[in-house]
Amino acid sequence: QPLELLWHSLDEWLVLIATELMKNKRDSANITSILLKQKGPDHQGATPAPSFATAGAEGRKELSTDTVELKTYDVAGKQEACADCQDVISMTANRLSAVIQAFYMCCSCQMPQGMTSPRFIEFVCKHDDVLKCFVNRNPKIIFDHFHFLLECPELMSRFMHIIKAQPFKDRCEWFYEHLHAGQPDSDMVHRPVNENDILLVHRDSIFRSSCEVVSKANCAKLKQGIAVRFHGEEGMGQGVVREWFDILSSEIVNPDYALFTQSADGTTFQPNSNSSVNPDHLNYFRFAGQILGLALNHRQLVNIYFTRSFYKHILGIPVNYQDVASIDPEYAKNLQWILDNDISDLGLELTFSVETDVFGAMEEVPLKPGGASILVTQENKAEYVQLVTELRMTRAIQPQINAFLQGFHMFIPPSLIQLFDEYELELLLSGMPEIDVNDWLKNTEYTSGYERGDQVIQWFWDVVEELTQEERVLLLQFVTGSSRVPHGGFAHIMGGSGLQNFTIAAVPYTANLLPTSSTCINMLKLPEYPSKEILKDRLLVALHCGSYGYTMA
Repeated sequence: QPLELLWHSLDEWLVLIATELMKNKRDSANITSILLKQKGPDHQGATPAPSFATAGAEGRKELSTDTVELKTYDVAGKQEACADCQDVISMTANRLSAVIQAFYMCCSCQMPQGMTSPRFIEFVCKHDDVLKCFVNRNPKIIFDHFHFLLECPELMSRFMHIIKAQPFKDRCEWFYEHLHAGQPDSDMVHRPVNENDILLVHRDSIFRSSCEVVSKANCAKLKQGIAVRFHGEEGMGQGVVREWFDILSSEIVNPDYALFTQSADGTTFQPNSNSSVNPDHLNYFRFAGQILGLALNHRQLVNIYFTRSFYKHILGIPVNYQDVASIDPEYAKNLQWILDNDISDLGLELTFSVETDVFGAMEEVPLKPGGASILVTQENKAEYVQLVTELRMTRAIQPQINAFLQGFHMFIPPSLIQLFDEYELELLLSGMPEIDVNDWLKNTEYTSGYERGDQVIQWFWDVVEELTQEERVLLLQFVTGSSRVPHGGFAHIMGGSGLQNFTIAAVPYTANLLPTSSTCINMLKLPEYPSKEILKDRLLVALHCGSYGYTMA
């Protein structure tokens, strides 16, 4: 059968390339070994031996020269072979990738909608190294040929670390290139030819009227462009669309609709677990998802920021106990304490059930079947912490999350949004906040041995001045857990127990030590680096490697 022939041909080609790759690695190791041997002790700073003009010496010299030439020729030959191997892979990668895509499509024809062929999964797993080599060489190949990776989370997880290692800017370009593939070239926000496609909304009831017209609009047309007109006004164009998104983003978190509640930091929002007081709450959550999806589709920024855990829900990333800090910092501290300490003989008498607030009344909710009769022990405490986290951050608002994602995914496929992490998604949706470094410096405290005039502290602020705006945002996120400065500036940053200034604490320096942070108290633990260059290098590594996390102060 053609499918069987395709299977065997692909299998043979990829095995052959895998063999060449292994040979390439061995040759590279041999070249390094030969070059090191050629260097020898005489080439490491020693004074050259004097030349003796004797027949024997001349002969030995000629022999030595011939030997070096032979070795050089051998090295050059192996280097050329390695280059040939690289060229062969470069020349065949795109063609083979196209055939692999065809093989995937053939396999998919034999499977129900939405399911990936087990045989194809087996094929990808078998040739994992070669496919990763292809993706490493050209990550864009995933969008050009390896669509199956985007459509199958089980397979994409094998390559995601390669994709997420690519620059944020590149991933943004791939995201929009693939999102708008097949759409006609035009302005992202334009005036539709058909008058019926204009979203006509009432300014005095903008949330409800917008929800009504968006729900009735053609989804495909909304992806291509948006035109908005306020009832009784003639203005249209991108300015009106921007104003519409700006007003709606504020209305989404309007307390009158009871959809979102403000988090502990005072600047971010989390779905309200009691939103059902509004009988239309799920319909409104779906509309909120549509608005954010449309805004992202058309590169329109929204004036709203969510908790880190909600961005994780949008991305399909599991939450953890560190995320609880955004809604209840004290409770997060308690969970951290349970994990950090032996609870065997403390008599806590915790069970796998917790009390939770339901419309102002406390109710006992089991974390698992029969949870009220299962004691929390040293052995099962990690499971308890995770289940409590899931209850507080996910189960309590699952219907709201589902409704929101239903609207969001109408315009943004889950397979594409997973290219980003929760910090990057916030930047995509809400843009880069402005940070006043002078205000930051003025409202910073120092502890554990540091003072404002110390050399390391001066280096730190010099480095902050040199950082890009994006890197300053990363630093703020790294230390406080938030990318935004609250209204009123750095003097109003909240910690776990109220107002808490940005704080820098001294840590003894050891080689390669990275800065760490305690986000609950807005503290940067900065090693006493010996130079500004090392400080900047270590700080950037910490920021770009995503060293985020909640720690006990």
